[in-house]
Amino acid sequence: MDISSQTNTPQLRNYKLWLRMVVFTLFVLFGQSTATLLGRVYYSKGGKSIWLAALMETLGFPILIPFSLYFSPPKDRPNYNNPTHTPSKLILAAIYASLGLLQAVDNILYSIGLSSLPVSTFSLISATQLAFNAFFSFFLNAQKITPQIVNSLFLLTISSTLLVLQRDSENSESISRRKYEIGFSCTVVASLLFSLLLSLTQLVIHKVVQRETFHAVLDMIIYQSLVATFVNVVALFASKEWNGLRKEMENFEPGRVSYVMVLVGIAVSWQAYSIGAIGLIFEVSSLFSNAIGTLGLPIVPILAVIFFHDKMNGLKVIAMLLAIWGFASYLYHQYLDNSTSQIDRGNVNAIPDLSTTERCQQVE
Repeated sequence: MDISSQTNTPQLRNYKLWLRMVVFTLFVLFGQSTATLLGRVYYSKGGKSIWLAALMETLGFPILIPFSLYFSPPKDRPNYNNPTHTPSKLILAAIYASLGLLQAVDNILYSIGLSSLPVSTFSLISATQLAFNAFFSFFLNAQKITPQIVNSLFLLTISSTLLVLQRDSENSESISRRKYEIGFSCTVVASLLFSLLLSLTQLVIHKVVQRETFHAVLDMIIYQSLVATFVNVVALFASKEWNGLRKEMENFEPGRVSYVMVLVGIAVSWQAYSIGAIGLIFEVSSLFSNAIGTLGLPIVPILAVIFFHDKMNGLKVIAMLLAIWGFASYLYHQYLDNSTSQIDRGNVNAIPDLSTTERCQQVE
């Protein structure tokens, strides 16, 4: 009875872990794809405000507050997962403010890139974030760089480089060469900052916050988004773009209601993505979270061809295939890493069993 309960408990925990990973993965894929496509709808149908689009990426954080309150641990129940020494509120405030400011800058660059490039090109360039994340994870999170990761980084780099050499012929009149270069540069820098943000988030969760609860994950999203939202609101009013928002809504091609629904959809989708991304960081690593995000990037160009009639020329197809190949290479690395860790755990568990058997034989 005791033996079966001991064997079932790790299996049950493993199933729960995989279930959480599946849920977080779906949040990432759905949130990222929906938010990117709706962001392109905003620009293609008459939206012009870079600051408003950047604001929508974090403005939806209040919908997470009820969930944070629900998952908050009771004060009268001790939490053995918490460290004996918790960081001060001042330190946490400084960390959340820094991460929020970094996210605000990333949101702005992301919006500029999305407004300047076809959504398919934008998504494929964003695949470089996995390469940047591997670099930052090596220095900040002690991530091992294996041949599979190197191969993945090489393929993703080649994939994005191919996109520099081409411009969409159907968009040559509406997108100038300079605008294309600005959009490309902003997207690459945004991918770099986003990767740095993920690695720093993992570092903060495991080294500073040290609370193994979903409530801690939600707290990070809420406070970080609060700072980023404040920065983007100030930028929106300082740029005086808010003066033209009413006219922009009236001139939006599908209508006022659609204008509001698109913005609400963007805000909600990005919050879903944030929950999934930080949840995967919490459960696995920032590199794995970014790899799942990269998995969703090839989905967006396909949807862009269907809904926005983006041109899928030869170079873009090759770039997409290389991006998928790069992601598959990383998945293979993750498979080998998990297999090795399971073997190591099996060997460790086998040692006590062997010693116990030997002791029993000695007693007999």
